[in-house]
Amino acid sequence: MIITTTDYIPGYEITQVLGVVRGNTVRAKNFASDFIAGLKNLVGGEIDQYTRLLSEAREQALARMIKQAENLGADAVINIRFTTSSVMQGMSEMLAYGTAVKISPK
Repeated sequence: MIITTTDYIPGYEITQVLGVVRGNTVRAKNFASDFIAGLKNLVGGEIDQYTRLLSEAREQALARMIKQAENLGADAVINIRFTTSSVMQGMSEMLAYGTAVKISPK
């Protein structure tokens, strides 16, 4: 499966557009992370706990998007994007989406 942020794949032609595919996850912060983040806020620097939380959320959303594309029989997902939104205080959604396509070499 080819995954790309571009709207084309060099050396391939799109033979069929299967539609939009997406994957998402909702994650919540926890008390320990908030406490450590508060301390880091005083001295500055990266908040590793949140970096890991967002990285895991991106990977899970991407995996779910790929699974949906595979279920459609896609060869690739083009024009992928990530977006986040706040669901409620302390909870955020990570969404990965793109266009599932069938491709063939030129």
